[in-house]
Amino acid sequence: MTIQRRDFLRTTAVAAGAMGLGANPLLALGSPEPRRALRLLILGGTGFIGPHQVRYALDRGHTVTLFNRGRTAPEMFPEVEQLRGDRAASDLESLKGRDWDVVLDNASSNPQWTRESAQLLKDSVGQYIFISTQSVYTSRAEIGIDETAPVGRPDLPREEWRGYGPNKVLCEEESERAFPGRATIVR
Repeated sequence: MTIQRRDFLRTTAVAAGAMGLGANPLLALGSPEPRRALRLLILGGTGFIGPHQVRYALDRGHTVTLFNRGRTAPEMFPEVEQLRGDRAASDLESLKGRDWDVVLDNASSNPQWTRESAQLLKDSVGQYIFISTQSVYTSRAEIGIDETAPVGRPDLPREEWRGYGPNKVLCEEESERAFPGRATIVR
């Protein structure tokens, strides 16, 4: 059986979210009804895997809020609360004074953006789920590696460890620092 990449990403994101919340991921994936409705904040939400996450959450009765710049398909989810801001400009004002059960961070490969949003949300969100990438691993050609495999960092003396992959590692660290014991990293 061949699985499409988008289906795989959506399914693993949901399973990781369930595990991060202490739920059985198999029940979360197989059950059309959640045990309890959650209030979800999705950073991004209209590109990459965000639309799949939004539809999946809405189909299961969760309340979804999106935070983004409003540039990519702003009309995509008219039934969902839309908060506007721009992490690149440190514009997080619309997130202040609010609380959610879970935040899904789909939209960061910049450690400063992750640090600022995670620090702002750490006292108002129960669980922080950071969507990362396989590009964090130093050996992406090795078969059978798992999440314990070494990750690359910008300070490694290898040219290929500049940019996206190592920046995602730093974002993961910022998530875990702001949410100790409450951060879930999905690679």
